[in-house]
Amino acid sequence: MSPFLLTRTLPEDATDADLRADVLHGLTRTPKVLPPKWFYDARGSELFEEITRLPEYYPTRAEREILIARAPGIAAVTRARTLVELGSGSSEKTRHLLDALPALESYVPVDVSESALTAAASSLLDERPALSVHALIADFTRGLALPGTPGPRLVAFLGGTIGNLLPDERAVFLKSVRSLLAPGDALLMGTDLVKDEATLVAAYDDAQGVTAAFNKNVLSVIDRELGADFDPDDFEHVAVWDREREWIEMRLRARTALTVKIPELDIAVSFEAGEEIRTEVSAKFRQGGVRRELGGAGLELREWWTDGAGRFALSLAVAV
Repeated sequence: MSPFLLTRTLPEDATDADLRADVLHGLTRTPKVLPPKWFYDARGSELFEEITRLPEYYPTRAEREILIARAPGIAAVTRARTLVELGSGSSEKTRHLLDALPALESYVPVDVSESALTAAASSLLDERPALSVHALIADFTRGLALPGTPGPRLVAFLGGTIGNLLPDERAVFLKSVRSLLAPGDALLMGTDLVKDEATLVAAYDDAQGVTAAFNKNVLSVIDRELGADFDPDDFEHVAVWDREREWIEMRLRARTALTVKIPELDIAVSFEAGEEIRTEVSAKFRQGGVRRELGGAGLELREWWTDGAGRFALSLAVAV
């Protein structure tokens, strides 16, 4: 059997249809919203990689620190023969797990980007020719069917991406992950932790303006894909900490009153001066809250690891 298989579970036109639906719904409601997944075209992905190297943006470094230190322990606890990664992207951080799992036979990366999956698989197989890679072009937030691979399975959801989901969405997502797990399988999940406001805001509003460019890139995506006439310079990047909900919100704020035409949707969207589009929620967590949310989905928290500064956590949970 080939060491690399690629299965598409998303229709070819799913991305275009989703973008149209999200822009139409999000920009004709009050307040206006856009999902963060539309940041990530080729340019947006490049900008995010740059963000992860910024001094203000600690989550990537903190999670990598935990993975390097705890990967042998994760391997010992899970004894995984299959690693499933949700939102795998470049599979860069996953290498620490792959190196630490001596019994690993299969890797199942899941992402909406075919190009990201094929590029990551090619690199991984060059380094690990004995590994079997079965990539899935899929949206893991809509439920998922995994290929037949040997157990135990370890499902990894890294990067703190769980925080981009609203509480109700997290509950549905965690239950869908629970449905994938057989006895002996586990979920490894990354969560950014609650900390002082200054550190949190700086991580999403860096001094070099890279995050601002990343945020505004969503407007360039809409311009290119839907023929809109957004001018990113008409908007300013805003990052705010919501103390009550314990999440960061990224927003785009109109500098002046303006109207944007989106021909592909046959709409014109008016903005008042100072009106905002919410483009991302990034929830921050505490151990007790993670335990409760996992428990509500039928998952039991077994291990909790943080980086040395206590900024970020990896949790290991099993089905109950």
